[in-house]
Amino acid sequence: MNISYSWLKDYIKLEQTPQEICDILTQTGLEVGSVEEVETVKGGLQGLVIGEVLTCEKHPNSDHLSLTTVNVGTGEVLPIVCGAPNVAAGQKVVVATVGTTLYDGDQEFTIKKSKIRGETSMGMICAEDEIGLGTSHDGIMILDPSAKVGTAAKDYFNVESDYVIEVDLTPNRIDGGSHIGVARDLAAFLSKTQEIQYTKPSVEEFKVDNHDLEIPVEVRNPEACPRYAGVTIKGVEIKPSPEWLQNRLKMIGLSPINNVVDITNYVLFEAGQPLHAFDADEITGGKVIVQTLPQGTKFTTLDEAERELNENDLMICNADGGMCIGGVFGGIQSGVKESTRNIFLESAYFDPVYIRKTARRHGLNTDASFRFERGVDPNNTIYALKRAAMLIKEIAGGTISSEIVDVYPQPIEDFKVDITYANVTRLIGKDLGADTIKKILTSLEMKITAENENGLSLLVPPYRVDVKREADVVEDILRIYGYNNIEIPTQVNASLQTAEKPSPDGVKNLVSEMLTARGFNEIWSNSLTKASYYADLRDFNAEKTVMILNPLSADLNGMRQTLLFGGLEAIAYNANRQNKNLRFYEFGNCYFYKGTQLKDQPANNYWEENHLGMFVTGNKEAENWTGKEQTTSFYELKTYAENILKRLGLLNRNLDVKDAESELFSDGLTYSYNNKTVLELGVVARPFLKKFDIDQPVYYADFNWDNVFSAHKKHTVLFEELSKFPAVRRDLALLIDKSVKFDQIKQMAEKTERQLLQQVDLFDVYEGKGVPEGKKSYAVSFILRDNNKTLNDKLIDKTMQRLIAAFGRELGASLR
Repeated sequence: MNISYSWLKDYIKLEQTPQEICDILTQTGLEVGSVEEVETVKGGLQGLVIGEVLTCEKHPNSDHLSLTTVNVGTGEVLPIVCGAPNVAAGQKVVVATVGTTLYDGDQEFTIKKSKIRGETSMGMICAEDEIGLGTSHDGIMILDPSAKVGTAAKDYFNVESDYVIEVDLTPNRIDGGSHIGVARDLAAFLSKTQEIQYTKPSVEEFKVDNHDLEIPVEVRNPEACPRYAGVTIKGVEIKPSPEWLQNRLKMIGLSPINNVVDITNYVLFEAGQPLHAFDADEITGGKVIVQTLPQGTKFTTLDEAERELNENDLMICNADGGMCIGGVFGGIQSGVKESTRNIFLESAYFDPVYIRKTARRHGLNTDASFRFERGVDPNNTIYALKRAAMLIKEIAGGTISSEIVDVYPQPIEDFKVDITYANVTRLIGKDLGADTIKKILTSLEMKITAENENGLSLLVPPYRVDVKREADVVEDILRIYGYNNIEIPTQVNASLQTAEKPSPDGVKNLVSEMLTARGFNEIWSNSLTKASYYADLRDFNAEKTVMILNPLSADLNGMRQTLLFGGLEAIAYNANRQNKNLRFYEFGNCYFYKGTQLKDQPANNYWEENHLGMFVTGNKEAENWTGKEQTTSFYELKTYAENILKRLGLLNRNLDVKDAESELFSDGLTYSYNNKTVLELGVVARPFLKKFDIDQPVYYADFNWDNVFSAHKKHTVLFEELSKFPAVRRDLALLIDKSVKFDQIKQMAEKTERQLLQQVDLFDVYEGKGVPEGKKSYAVSFILRDNNKTLNDKLIDKTMQRLIAAFGRELGASLR
């Protein structure tokens, strides 16, 4: 969200520079992404001046060009070749002199002295679209004859400059989604060291002029619309907004539309309350009805798209049907247009879940839905309505022609929270003192209803949707006090000890360094995820998902059960930006719900596991002059994963390897130690890749790090003398039924040859041309060694024939 520095100063007196304001906002939890100096017109019209066309003649070598001489007030008359059909002597025009930079969207070009069809041109006479003052390109701009030659264009057109601060709002801080909201946080922070307050524009002068246009409201779905307010304004004139209003909107990246719509947008970014203006003459039946419509009802929105409504979409209706998708998008029929003379102005509080689901269903993301689905302030509804009505009356004319209708059957109460000074000190790590704590809470508009020597009872305003527990209040205290003001102890009590047990962090760091050295990048995914990822899954079913009781968005309504989906999101993000050759790893917790409903100890209904996820996709080697590109494969990932097990001492004959049965993989392996899974790896199944629009194979390894570390702790390093005799490798390409698993081949091999067989590995799987239907080809390697003598060909061949015979007899395998 963009915040204008000059606009912000309407509500709070600031002496700090824009950069200092950015630092403060980041400290208070409103993280700043960037700060940029901008003008109402890109480039600020630098280098453009007002000139007068002295002469205008036809170009001797062109039918559509003219030769002009222009006075720009410097004492030098400029020859300029102009292609506009409306150029003529005596006109006052805008001239771009040599060296001026003009902008066309993201493109820019510089005016240079040039020859056009053999004639010298030392500038350009500009059309309005060429300098960002409009869209017309029918001809050059012709100014009022009173325009003074030599005046800088930025002064003539009152171009303003400002600093725009981009605030990266997190879902829980929508209270900072307006200029007044930001001013409120700044005042709380600055009040620690100075006497300062933020102020809101007064609406005390609001009054009803007459009752000529009373429009009643009926709310038929109070669950979806807890509060709905409206007022009518009669006799407005729809026209362009005044310059100051247009400039305010331009500064934060909005395009002015007309005075009434611009005012609703202005109040939205001023106070954080979305508003909607209806053409009152389009409200058939003279009544506004808030309700849902039958499934499949057709409705055309402002973007002229016909949409099919869901039975749970909240609609603002008249007697004939829908006028607006409540809180999301207006309808094409009832919107404000040039012919509008009477309006019904809406200000409401909609249930966040209803708005979020509707916006997602229709793929709409508007400034209004962004705020409604995160929770606006229900106590701000009437203030914003009065503020907008007064501005409309001032700018668009008309009279306020009805009382404010306010349907609010069950007012939303403040949140009751108790805090203790002891817990504040414990969580912050510093004793702030009761006076400091109370001052901060008061500055954040939290009401102290009771106080004793141990703590406080508070009422938290409902616009702070995320502050409902003691820990939340403590976090607010800390962010206003300042994280940087919490001193780090200068003395740390520590003791040195030796222990045989490995350090969990040490083992993680060891593995991280291994993977980083192999070209992997570490990623951090959000533990909160879409619960819909787990719909219809067998192993990670929806019933196991830990659901968030009050989700801030549909994308963050559950806790993850696997690291796979976070990794696929990262792969999709990179692949869409032409970065397709990726190696990622992530350490993170996964969370599960048992569903046992233990009332006495509810925490026992849940458990979490620590996992390590590894992702490989794209090319192993990029194309270069030494050879062609090499795509990555399952076996590359298998090598990386097994190297980790080997480094931790787990890759030995006590590790049971079977074909993976997880639905996440189309093919893969499972590694177990003492009947506990330590690793699953394989090719990610196509349906999951399709869900993320990934069009290349992805190979994924999932370590259950709790089981890995537990096995690592029990691992004892044993040493034995290296064999003096070499090992021998033999490979077999076995043609087998698709139902046969690799672990069956391994078990059969170990059962058949117990003395010489050292290791069995699968290094290729093939299905396709040359392989019969229902069959697959496994390429399996066998390592043979005798620790007492060198193996000869006769013994090796005899051993391999025995293995081949066993595979054929027990598994129906044959050699390719």
